[in-house]
Amino acid sequence: MARPSRPPGFDMTYRPTESSFGPPFAARIPSLLYLGLALAGVAAVIAAEHSSSNSWLYVNIVERGVRGFMSARVCAGLLLVGAISSFLRTNMRGVRVRGDGVDYRDSSLGWPRARRFKWAQIDRIVLDMPSHIALDLWDGTRSFLPAVDDRAALAMVLEKVGHARAIPVRGGVGLDELPEEDEFAGEEA
Repeated sequence: MARPSRPPGFDMTYRPTESSFGPPFAARIPSLLYLGLALAGVAAVIAAEHSSSNSWLYVNIVERGVRGFMSARVCAGLLLVGAISSFLRTNMRGVRVRGDGVDYRDSSLGWPRARRFKWAQIDRIVLDMPSHIALDLWDGTRSFLPAVDDRAALAMVLEKVGHARAIPVRGGVGLDELPEEDEFAGEEA
C-alpha cells in the first residue's frame, strides 16, 4: 500500500543535502590504542638501531631480530600497517544520508557490513529507541543503524527527510513544517 503523498509528486522530488555521521569516540578507542602501540614499537626499533651496540635495546631488539624468524624492523612495519588499516576501517564506519537514500557501514565481530536503502524502501523511521535508530522496510523487516557520534543530528536529518517525503516517523521532536525553500537552491531534479 502506497503512502499518502504531499502535494503531487513533492515527496519524490525532495533530495536532502548529503551528510555523514561517523562512529562514536568510544568505538575509535581500540584502534587508537593499537595505533599508539604500533608507533611505540616503531619508535623502540628506531631507538634500538641508533643506540650503542652494548645497550639493552640493541641487544634485545636488533641482535635477537637477526637470529629470529623476521627482523624487528619488518615486525614493526607489519604492526604499523595493521594499526593504520584498523584505524582507517574504524573511521569508515557510520551512516551517510544521501539524496537517494541512507547508506551505512558497520562491522560486527570484525566482519564488515554495508547496506544501502533507497527512500522508497523505507516504510517508517523509528527514532524513539534509546540507543539506536531503526528503519522499518517495505518487506516487513527492521534494520538498525549503527551508533554514531551525533545521534541527535542524525535523528533530526532523518525526521526532516521523513516529513518531506511522507515517510512516517515514530518519535523525534515533531517537525511540523517542510524543509525551507533555500535548501533546494542549486539542486536540479
